[in-house]
Amino acid sequence: MASTEVPAGLAIEADLLALPEKPGAELIDGVIVYKPAPSWEHGDGQLSLGSFARRYFGHGGGGEGPGGWWMGSEVDIWFEPTQIYRPDLASWRRTNPGGKPKGRPVRIRPDWVCEVLSSSNPKNDLVNKHRVYQRHGVGHYWLVDPEAAVLTVYRWQAEGYLNVLIATAGETVKAEPFDAVELRVGTLFGED
Repeated sequence: MASTEVPAGLAIEADLLALPEKPGAELIDGVIVYKPAPSWEHGDGQLSLGSFARRYFGHGGGGEGPGGWWMGSEVDIWFEPTQIYRPDLASWRRTNPGGKPKGRPVRIRPDWVCEVLSSSNPKNDLVNKHRVYQRHGVGHYWLVDPEAAVLTVYRWQAEGYLNVLIATAGETVKAEPFDAVELRVGTLFGED
């Protein structure tokens, strides 16, 4: 089936965009799925990682890091007619040939995405989205698991995602693609 053909009964972009403003609606495998309200741990992990990434890598880097990335949180990203995701965090290299992301949904493939696992829908992040991010060549896919206090980092390669890092609270790592600056993994899970 060509990427523009959609089997009858599956939701597409127009269905998602026609919804009244509702936070967290995504289109996963042609089904509109609402992300639940985040737990404290989820929100804290998302904000901590987003703050780290933006501080050192966002836009010009603010003088504290190398910069070079556009960062977004909870933005709709189009992958296929039946796959429009709203990752917790997403970034595009400023050198991305698609240019700066804009609009809704963003139609430029991100270079990095991060999902903070939620106990209510881990299959979406661990399986469904993982497969689509891989199929579309998203360069790096991070999973933050607040319950287990684990960071998992994948790097895209033609054969599939390669797991390049698993780290837990108490460790300090250089996690690609943001490996120019060390990350204390525990800060993602509420450690000072």
